[in-house]
Amino acid sequence: MTLHSKFQDETDKSAKPSYFNLPPLDVSVAFPQATPASTFPPCASDYYQFDDLLSLEEQAIRKKVRECMEKEVAPVMAEYWEKAEFPFQVVPKLGALHIAGGTIKGYGCPGLSLTGSAIAIAEVARVDASISTFFLVHSSLAMLTIALCGSEEQKQKYLPSLAQLKTIACWALTEPDYGSDANSLKTIATKVEGGWILEGQKRWIGNSTFADVLVIFSRNSTTNQINGYIVKKDSPGLTATKMANKIGLRIVQNGDILLKKVFVPDEDRLPGVNSFQDTSKVLAVSRVIVAWQSVGISMGVYDMCHRYLKERKQFGAPLAAFQINQQKLARMLGNVQAMTLVGWRLCKLYEKGKMTPGHASLGKSWISLKARETVALGRELLGGNGILADFLVAKAFCDLEPIYTFEGTYDINSLVTGREITGFASFKPAPMSQRSRL
Repeated sequence: MTLHSKFQDETDKSAKPSYFNLPPLDVSVAFPQATPASTFPPCASDYYQFDDLLSLEEQAIRKKVRECMEKEVAPVMAEYWEKAEFPFQVVPKLGALHIAGGTIKGYGCPGLSLTGSAIAIAEVARVDASISTFFLVHSSLAMLTIALCGSEEQKQKYLPSLAQLKTIACWALTEPDYGSDANSLKTIATKVEGGWILEGQKRWIGNSTFADVLVIFSRNSTTNQINGYIVKKDSPGLTATKMANKIGLRIVQNGDILLKKVFVPDEDRLPGVNSFQDTSKVLAVSRVIVAWQSVGISMGVYDMCHRYLKERKQFGAPLAAFQINQQKLARMLGNVQAMTLVGWRLCKLYEKGKMTPGHASLGKSWISLKARETVALGRELLGGNGILADFLVAKAFCDLEPIYTFEGTYDINSLVTGREITGFASFKPAPMSQRSRL
């Protein structure tokens, strides 16, 4: 009997054969020659002893975040990435790290240096990029907006619980029609007695499906300027639905937000957001943090490849013994050193009040570009296992693509820097009437 006829016979009996119903082998059984990322590799990427540039406090932050991520997140990340679900059980452990709120001082926030905050996010991203994006949205976007643009009452009301991760926040700027051109957003805020009515739609909003607090940007129907609002998750007319079919940052719960006559009381209007320019002070910091996400991802990929090449054998020798593999590994290591030092310098410029938008944009665009090269080399080094999330690199390869894109694409960030160094803005093409005359 052929396999096809046997399958057809079993189907006719309304029962599939048992060999079609077996669960997959555990990866450690199926491939015993190398250790999967659920047991995370030791850090081997600090080749130029970057730790020496950190304060004792910053070194302690790095150590505690690394230990937590390797213990609590590494064992479950592949499973939740595959399911595209968020591991809510790790949130209390992440809250106990006391890194949410980053540089914010007071209100229960840690008041870290930007360097300390960047190091923390890199250590999170080293193990899992999705969890680092959860922190980015919650802390470096939503919390920072409240801290920089909120009233004293709003800071006291919202920041303490957000700092402990007892409540979660999201940050909603992007819309279906407006990504890079976010300044043109269409969501409308109309003044009514006692507050505002918000109507519109947001897309790609991380954490939105489970956020308690949503920072929403809308266009003031009277002034035509961008304003900011704090919206509660149970507000009538507000819905947030999960986006499906992503190939990157699958653990992040990106959502589509619909606002249908959502009422926001006056006390939840952010007084410090009166134009699109007011978002720039938040985005400048968050772009530095995104750059450090890329550093962290590259560190993790290098660490994984460094261990894998020593464990995996072909042609009677470890893969680490082959010249071409050593060349690729050295190239990856060089990238990590350069990315780290550029990121460190960005932090120091910010801490001295010298960082410009062009600095932040160049750092984000260049570091994420080098990270892309680094994870691509790592994918090559792992061969077939380079497409399995179990060995980290495939997951990191996919996760880096949205990070390369969000907080300003490579091209848009290059143009921000280009405008700063030349004095010419080139974001928009010439009007059609001008082009027709050329």
